[in-house]
Amino acid sequence: MAADDTSERQPLLPGRERERLSNASTLSVDSEHGLTRKDAPTRAVQDDVLPETSTLGRTLSWNSSYILVMSRIIGSGIFATPGTILQAVGSPGLALLLWVVGALVTAAGLAILLEYGSMLPRSGGHKVYLEYTFRRPRFLASTLVAINAVLLGFTASNCVIFSQYTLYAAGYADEYEAGELLRKGVAVGLLTLVTGIHGITPRFGVRLQNVLGWVKIAIVLFMIACGLYVVVFRPDTGAPGDGAATWGGLWQDSNWNWGILCTAMFKVFYSYSGLENIGNVLNEVKDPVRTLRSVTITALATSCIMYFLINVAYFLVVPLDEIKESGELIAALFFQRIFGTSVGGRLLPLTVALSAFGNVLVVARLKHEIARQGFLPFSDTLSSTKPFDSPLGALVVNYIPSLLIIVLPPSGKIYSFILEVEGYGGQIMGLAIAVGLLWLRYSQPDLYRPYKASLFAVSVKLVLTIALLAAPFVPPKDKYPGGLFYATYAIAGISTVVISVVYWYVWTVFIPKWWGYSLEEEDATLADGTTITKLVHKPLQ
Repeated sequence: MAADDTSERQPLLPGRERERLSNASTLSVDSEHGLTRKDAPTRAVQDDVLPETSTLGRTLSWNSSYILVMSRIIGSGIFATPGTILQAVGSPGLALLLWVVGALVTAAGLAILLEYGSMLPRSGGHKVYLEYTFRRPRFLASTLVAINAVLLGFTASNCVIFSQYTLYAAGYADEYEAGELLRKGVAVGLLTLVTGIHGITPRFGVRLQNVLGWVKIAIVLFMIACGLYVVVFRPDTGAPGDGAATWGGLWQDSNWNWGILCTAMFKVFYSYSGLENIGNVLNEVKDPVRTLRSVTITALATSCIMYFLINVAYFLVVPLDEIKESGELIAALFFQRIFGTSVGGRLLPLTVALSAFGNVLVVARLKHEIARQGFLPFSDTLSSTKPFDSPLGALVVNYIPSLLIIVLPPSGKIYSFILEVEGYGGQIMGLAIAVGLLWLRYSQPDLYRPYKASLFAVSVKLVLTIALLAAPFVPPKDKYPGGLFYATYAIAGISTVVISVVYWYVWTVFIPKWWGYSLEEEDATLADGTTITKLVHKPLQ
């Protein structure tokens, strides 16, 4: 056994804590999965440091885990956001700089998640980390994660891009030409199809997800190759003459307004989001601690290189003025410039739609973990994997807010607004995670950490997160698109926190005190073997 393997399988609890828990169950070392217990861990928060195996088994290998992460990272972002980013910041040089800075900030955040995931190797990601760290006030951290996941954890953005590129390939060159009903109908149709695939035929869904993951990587590599083709053979795409090939041209018309830069950064972060996806299903991953570390680092390096090169390809092929006016259809213009109207304008945009389809397939399991903890109504039903051995209830919880965000608002600027609101909410969560890590190092310094983030990375993440949270309130020079107040998306993100706190107080403090009971947690096991926590009412003595 290699030295690294030995360190992976050391106990995740300090000696005194292990002895305390050994009265309830026995710890043992499993040759494949690391530390396990001869009888199942409880749902108590202190047991989060112990690995837990899903009722579906540890079925995710390194390859499957890598594709799971890459399928989430490569979705609609890299095919839809570069145009709006360039329009906002003004110059290709500044746009490229944001993609590099975004990768570095993402790496700092990843270091924090790796330390947490190695300490607390269980499915649930942010939910497990915050619950373990912030235990008082009771249930507050869990409620914040639950409300944020339900209100903002939708898959609507990729459904919107699927609709736009599918209709573009069908001949609707202008997004408004197709009509509001048709655009929303195609997006809702995809959302419904994916929910059905994962809910009724989960094994087929996983296989399709893996195949489309490789397809998406192939699409990006193909687009990079197209950029190299333009450099070598210099076909007439109309891009030369923009002056962007010179150093001065790269930075011409740059907009250094801090609020504008940070709004653009939220779109960059969206394109890199997905690294945490494996943490949400860690109970299903073979050799979870080591796989978590190697898969996420490899995925970040892969995506960073590909994103930079594909942005360079966009600037080489499509004139800058057209990129700025492209909205979310920059990839369609890219293909059309190289391959013409018939192939580039009809066939190849379908590959981008396919990529968005694959990204919707990678639905998060976080809502399933929330249901297991009893924080959603009908948690028994939502937690069960019956009748199709799938988290069907959690998929329905994901379906409803995604459906509403597609159907209710006007679709003109909805994609950018979704990314900004999601990005702002993600930064609030990231701030809590970073602060929690420092607190945990202080309060539990002896907790075994197979991986430890550098203090520099944690500090960078903290400082930039605070700056990003403040930036939307810096007035921009130009009016915010769509006539909205420039900080609307930040207010929407903050509102989810306010709603969470109010809901927590009413549900766990005010009503129990009014009716004279307390909320207590009771472990239970469903018929399919899923372990859950029931929140029961117990009269006050």
